[in-house]
Amino acid sequence: MTKEIKKIDPGQWAQLLLHWFYANRRDLPWRTVPRDPYKVWVSEIMLQQTKVEAVRPYYESWMDRFPTVQALAAASEDDVLRQWQGLGYYSRARNLHDAVCEVQREYGGKVPDTLAGMRSLKGVGDYTAGAVLSIAYKKPVPAVDGNVLRIFARLYVIEDNILSAKVKKSVTALAAEQVPPDAPGDFNEALMDLGATVCIPKHPRCDACPLQKRCGARALGKETELPVRLTRKHVPVEEITVVAVAGGQRWLLHRRPSKGLLASMWEFPNAVGAGEAGLEAVQRLVQDLGLSVAIDDQPIGTLRHVFSHKIWQMTIYTAECTGGTLETKEDWQWLDRSCYTDVPWAGPHGKITAMV
Repeated sequence: MTKEIKKIDPGQWAQLLLHWFYANRRDLPWRTVPRDPYKVWVSEIMLQQTKVEAVRPYYESWMDRFPTVQALAAASEDDVLRQWQGLGYYSRARNLHDAVCEVQREYGGKVPDTLAGMRSLKGVGDYTAGAVLSIAYKKPVPAVDGNVLRIFARLYVIEDNILSAKVKKSVTALAAEQVPPDAPGDFNEALMDLGATVCIPKHPRCDACPLQKRCGARALGKETELPVRLTRKHVPVEEITVVAVAGGQRWLLHRRPSKGLLASMWEFPNAVGAGEAGLEAVQRLVQDLGLSVAIDDQPIGTLRHVFSHKIWQMTIYTAECTGGTLETKEDWQWLDRSCYTDVPWAGPHGKITAMV
């Protein structure tokens, strides 16, 4: 049975945090004034599972290509996926595109300014909604993500699993008590910056923390023990054989199904399996397309790609098309090497283009 969450009361500390934030806030491209709800929204979606410094160039490139809700709504999915390439978790890009199209269609291009309106959009959860509403619309709502859960676990000595719904609900309530009505966006961004630069996961920089005298974990010497996270389950490794099939300066590509992992993105012919079994599976796949190929015996390299629920261990080979005609299929095509940048690649398959 889950134990009750222990609650320590560090008092009201929002103003201490804000004073620190105004002196130390990070200079980020989406922190323009006045705050644009669309830009805040895009930045928050990009920052999910991705570090700030990695996001910065993608965000700037995205805004050059899709500076407004209207521009993104008018774009094709392929164009959106190309622009997102390298950020991973491509469902985020699809959901953002779908949601923006809904904003354009149902809200006249204006990002909703209510919690119900934001939460109704595809891919928008409580955190993203809270961030957009507080930062762009100055609504006094919390925005609780992993950084905030970690900070509160230390401040309030929460010793339960921070990934549990119970802890998130408790922290959301505690954060709502602290949100200053006159600066909700600054408060939420201050928590983001504190969690990213000071109250970091393994070795918090407590000496630089504006809340160190209010922190229960610091007082008890538990700052490195908290937060508590349940150990992740074993992630299975899937052996994948990839064969880059060349026909002159063209390469054979497959478009993945419109639903599921890396949906609608392009990849080289591949099959689950390693060694001879994997090569034979790819050989049969290509033969079913009406092509004959000669596969090189030795692989040209390997790639390891980590998803949240599985790992692809990929072994890459090359092959030459020796005969036959590709049957007309929408999900298979020959692509000239010069057009590599024109298609949205399925995760690690984009890296293979530099190997062949």
